[in-house]
Amino acid sequence: MITLIGTGHVFNLSAALLATFDEKQPQVIGVELDPQRYQAILLRNTDPASYQNARKNLPLIYRLLAQFQESMAEQYGVNAGDEMLSAVTYAHSHQLPVTFIDTNAQSLFTTMWKTMPFFEKLRLLLSGFGGLFVSKKRVEQELKNYQQNYDVYLEEIGKKFPTIKKTLIDDRNTHMLNRLIELHGQYQRIVACVGDGHVPGISQLLEQKQIPFETIRLQQLQSYQPPPTDGTSAHFSINYQPL
Repeated sequence: MITLIGTGHVFNLSAALLATFDEKQPQVIGVELDPQRYQAILLRNTDPASYQNARKNLPLIYRLLAQFQESMAEQYGVNAGDEMLSAVTYAHSHQLPVTFIDTNAQSLFTTMWKTMPFFEKLRLLLSGFGGLFVSKKRVEQELKNYQQNYDVYLEEIGKKFPTIKKTLIDDRNTHMLNRLIELHGQYQRIVACVGDGHVPGISQLLEQKQIPFETIRLQQLQSYQPPPTDGTSAHFSINYQPL
């Protein structure tokens, strides 16, 4: 069984994820990272100056996206990608293997930029710069719209940014599916943490392959309530959506 967990890179989800891992008792944990991104997050947390210096060599649009995520995460009291670090840390502390199931982000953005038509580049740059000034309230409203109308939301992305949809969503869904298929051949209980926007696409691909799975969405993680700390016993369970 694959448990597909939809996360958000700018939200404080660590407690909900740890509770989910304890409940699901995975044999392996997959995360939507590549080794380079994982090392970059570690560097950011341990040596911010070196991290900022290294980031200067990254593609512009990659830097804009990273800056947006980091500024939004700060409003939620976390660092962007902390939920993935929590997953990796949990795996290490429980002697579980960790698999980086995403493709190389730097190569992906470089390829995407080279193949993107001029006007889509212009539209993306304007959106990227504008995104640096988006409020927390606006992000939460956009998230609500996405959760209520995912198909419509994705269709709009495809119209405005067809190259982005293909490269950052569709192609990565296929790549992560293939990594999950490999894990399915080795383990019985798999937990995979991916951005919530990837869950519907990967779910559809898993259904086509007739691989058993269940999903836990970002909205469910955000509704997590930690157990009381007054010494009384309590049991917590996140309701999942079997598909």
